[in-house]
Amino acid sequence: MRLPNPLQSGRLIKRYKRFLADIKLDDGREITAHCANPGSMLAVAVEGARVWVHEHGDPKRKLAFSWELIELGNTLVPINTANPNKIGFEAVEAGIIPELTGYGDIRREVKYGDGSRIDLLLEGGRRKKTCFVEIKNVHLSRQRGLAEFPDSVTARGTKHLNELAKIADQGDRAVMLFIVQRSDCHRFSPAADLDPAYAETLKAVSNQGVELLCYDCEVTHSEVVLRKALEIQLEQ
Repeated sequence: MRLPNPLQSGRLIKRYKRFLADIKLDDGREITAHCANPGSMLAVAVEGARVWVHEHGDPKRKLAFSWELIELGNTLVPINTANPNKIGFEAVEAGIIPELTGYGDIRREVKYGDGSRIDLLLEGGRRKKTCFVEIKNVHLSRQRGLAEFPDSVTARGTKHLNELAKIADQGDRAVMLFIVQRSDCHRFSPAADLDPAYAETLKAVSNQGVELLCYDCEVTHSEVVLRKALEIQLEQ
């Protein structure tokens, strides 16, 4: 997935009201940028860290800049939670995820369950079963090498897990795909201390036929590309 170009660098002053971030650019200007991330951004919105923003030039938009990347240690982390759906779609199309190859048709945002939309619906080809793929963005890492989800309580995420379990029970494939938007982790675990209900539900649905996948990403200043599978540990 290509990132907007060009990007300008600066330092994060603060992130607030969920969708706003004050940033001091390298040229000395202080700006307010749109933050496309409704989550807590725990351990990600680090004040003083180097960040990159895109000036989109659309006079109709309230804010001229959008925050795209933050540097945590030596690792670039995209902050936009909408990225993984695009990354996942491109990866499945390119056959990068072996577990999800062999389908003839890929559709996005298809209605299913109780008023939900599945991120990817895979059908046809040499596969006999329809495959429902739910995608979640992961950027939290509080321990070296460990990626975690969620970064705050997510009742919506728990609902999605239960709906995937129903799909599996009906005989179709149900896949929970975690996409880690960083390259410094080698394993994944649910953040049970932040959302015990989600962690317990994830374990339960994994025993009910829901397939769990987790992949990290190679991140540069120009693109974010799915890279390799990470080990999933349901017990830390």
